[in-house]
Amino acid sequence: MKALVTGGSGFIGSHLVDILLASGDEVVVLDRIPERYRQPMTEVDYRFGQFSDPFILAESLVDVDIVYHLASTTVPSTSNLDPAGDVQDNLVGTLRLLDQMMKSRVRRIVFLSSGGTVYGMPAKIPIPEDHMLRPLCSYGVVKVAIEDYLHMYQKLYGLSPVILRPSNPFGPRQGHLGVQGLIATLLYKALKGNPFVIWGDGSVVRDYLYIDDLVRLIRLAGCSDAEGTFNAGSGFGYSVNEVIAVIGEVMDVTPAVKYEAGRSFDIREVILDISKARVAFGWTPETSLRDGIRKQWLWMKANAQSLDDPRSPEKQ
Repeated sequence: MKALVTGGSGFIGSHLVDILLASGDEVVVLDRIPERYRQPMTEVDYRFGQFSDPFILAESLVDVDIVYHLASTTVPSTSNLDPAGDVQDNLVGTLRLLDQMMKSRVRRIVFLSSGGTVYGMPAKIPIPEDHMLRPLCSYGVVKVAIEDYLHMYQKLYGLSPVILRPSNPFGPRQGHLGVQGLIATLLYKALKGNPFVIWGDGSVVRDYLYIDDLVRLIRLAGCSDAEGTFNAGSGFGYSVNEVIAVIGEVMDVTPAVKYEAGRSFDIREVILDISKARVAFGWTPETSLRDGIRKQWLWMKANAQSLDDPRSPEKQ
């Protein structure tokens, strides 16, 4: 199978490329820049540029069987700063991708939406896929709009979409600038001997999913005949304070923590119901929070120099 991975140089994308190659797939990566933490792989066909560029898209889609659409130019915490730019880059860019897929007769797509933003303030926990969608940030609004367009292209043009809504993925190669990825940010502060700065009292609860479990689900979804929307999480919730405690256990220290005023846009609790994905794909998360944090910590210590390399921009 030949796969195009948009955003394949990023955190999730680079791990997805690994599992696709290990499975014998041919891989094309379309991204703005190369990977930050390792050299380009000779087995991968890299195309660098904007995924909305019709010429690059046409070239990248030649003989492709499936598209894994992971590219995004925004993150939840910054998307409201420029909603128009978010719409132009991510929504309009995705529509151009879909149009080019139709021209290239590529029907299968796996889209990474967001399990942390599309639901907004949850009415029930754990959150099922049929929960009302009421996002509180532009990032989530755009993800929902893309989901709607995928359904439209399915009905009108025969597109075959699978939509995955991941919770909070973490693991090696994740960025650490504090705009996305609590665990990576805290581990980096620990590596530098700096205190942890937490918004609020640390009681906010999130669902954390180790990267290997996420990309395994992405590939299973892509190789299946399934269509529709599926949550992708661990099914368990951990407060920020509980995450800090696990980090302390892994490092065998008591981290210094500084609590700041809470943020109005932080939703108090997000835990995803993953029973639908379990049944559809025979998938279940295998890596515990503690084991995942230990793996990420070991990777960060082994790659401390590259974490501070100013020559490569941060990539989430």
